[in-house]
Amino acid sequence: MKTENTNIIGKLDIADAQIRKMFEAGAHYAYSRAKRHPSTAEFLFGAKNGIDIFDLEKTTASLEEVKKFIQELFATGPKQILFVGSKSEIKDIVKTAAEIADMPFVTNRWVGGTLTNFENIKKRTEKFQKLTEDKEAGNLLKYTKKERGKLDEEIEKLRRRFSGIVSMKTLPAAMFVVDPRYEMVAVAEARQKNIPIIAIANSDCNVKEIQFPILANDTSPRSVKFFVEEIATACKTKTTKIQEDKL
Repeated sequence: MKTENTNIIGKLDIADAQIRKMFEAGAHYAYSRAKRHPSTAEFLFGAKNGIDIFDLEKTTASLEEVKKFIQELFATGPKQILFVGSKSEIKDIVKTAAEIADMPFVTNRWVGGTLTNFENIKKRTEKFQKLTEDKEAGNLLKYTKKERGKLDEEIEKLRRRFSGIVSMKTLPAAMFVVDPRYEMVAVAEARQKNIPIIAIANSDCNVKEIQFPILANDTSPRSVKFFVEEIATACKTKTTKIQEDKL
């Protein structure tokens, strides 16, 4: 790996359009060497002013590998990929992309057992769906004002926890995570259930735990938005293709 004394930014090959977009989004900025997890060393280009710099050519190759995996995953029919990203600065980006791709998502605190105790979680999502439908249909008007208030509180609590996974009737075919270190509980549950994990991972993450790591800045909204939209587009394209083939 090149040393800190090398003019790294000047030597990065950004002629490629994809790499240029990543570069402009700040995807190449990792953390300081002190925060580096050893498993990420092979994905680094060098360092500048004490900050590790990702090799965007390797990041591009990883992204293409993920797109190929999604293509193969959807080859046998529609699948669901669970989008996970609850950090405050990027949660809205993840939610928007998941909704565009028509995929389930978790952008608030991960509820323990979401994957490992899925049958119980599914009962909670079904209850949320039923209460929401009853409220919209006016079926809760038969209750007293106090009772309706308590039901509204329960609906809101269920909404915060489960609204993004109402459509998830079975375990997802894969999980897409922004910052697997931050979402370590979700990652642990996916690993326990043998669910493939795709992740945007910074240099502080143990990428040996991830089947499809994309090494890039996982905190900057611009960087996260670029990769999340790439994954969402890949999912949406494959889902649309399957639907068209059925016509």
